[in-house]
Amino acid sequence: MFIDELKFYTRAGRGGDGVARWRHEPGREFAGPSGGNGGKGGDVFIEAVRDIHILAKYRHQKEFCAQNGEPGASDSRQGANGEDLVIKLPIGSVVKNLSTDEEFELLEEGQRHMILAGGRGGVGNEYFKSSTNRSPKEFTLGQISQEGDFTVELRLFADLGLIGLPNAGKSSLINELTNAGARVADYPFTTLNPNLGAFHGYIIADIPGLIENASDGRGLGHKFLRHIKRTKILVHLVSFESKDMMKAYKIIRKELKTYDEELAEKKEVIVLSKSDLADKDTIKNKIKEFKKVSKNVFAISIYDSESIKNLTDNLVKLLRKK
Repeated sequence: MFIDELKFYTRAGRGGDGVARWRHEPGREFAGPSGGNGGKGGDVFIEAVRDIHILAKYRHQKEFCAQNGEPGASDSRQGANGEDLVIKLPIGSVVKNLSTDEEFELLEEGQRHMILAGGRGGVGNEYFKSSTNRSPKEFTLGQISQEGDFTVELRLFADLGLIGLPNAGKSSLINELTNAGARVADYPFTTLNPNLGAFHGYIIADIPGLIENASDGRGLGHKFLRHIKRTKILVHLVSFESKDMMKAYKIIRKELKTYDEELAEKKEVIVLSKSDLADKDTIKNKIKEFKKVSKNVFAISIYDSESIKNLTDNLVKLLRKK
């Protein structure tokens, strides 16, 4: 199961309490204060890992708590610090504190951010000893720790992002180029989650089908438009099944620009898919028409290995130039 959104509650560790204790020596029952300080509560960290499916492991876990610090002890012994909590999240995650609106981005493997601080430990009565206060009874409690509700939004990193209207042939193409094993069927929205595959050392993502007004939340909405933001090259599929292929192309281009103008500036390859449904003259004319909007235009059919090879070779060349 692919999950790209998560909400959870987390709490850092509470500080351990300081204590009031006394030294016991032969012939001297109360030889002076010896109450130790409490340990610090554990902090909460998030850490980026190279596993885009790790959020699925947390789908039934809604609460994460770091360890509390232990109280102090006699003979001036300090309580143990609470163990830090590290929540591992996929590279590309954006984590938001719902109380403060503070955001943390995880962009590289191993990157860490502390999102909550553990409470400081309280002090024991030995801390208060002075020349004027030789038998202090005072001690302090450990600090209450930070807590809060957080959301995680995953924005995929991909070298190539396959986009287009539903049934444009994206899943079929990623299956042809990689071993993604994406589901394929003759009806819209068979892809409900992004599919990823390895492509000549690069990552290729099949972004679920967009429709007109997707940037306003229609259909699958802008839920998946965010995955395109970090994609290096867009591979825009337009099917020969479309009655008006240029209109189909412009619908997606409009949604990209409406959602984020930077998306419209990304490098784009246009793939005219399902060319086995058209004759040679139609294919030639459509390539000529689309060359007016992009110099990288290819007509393919998954039943034509030569067209797939030509596309593959050109995609690899473009990626190596990035």
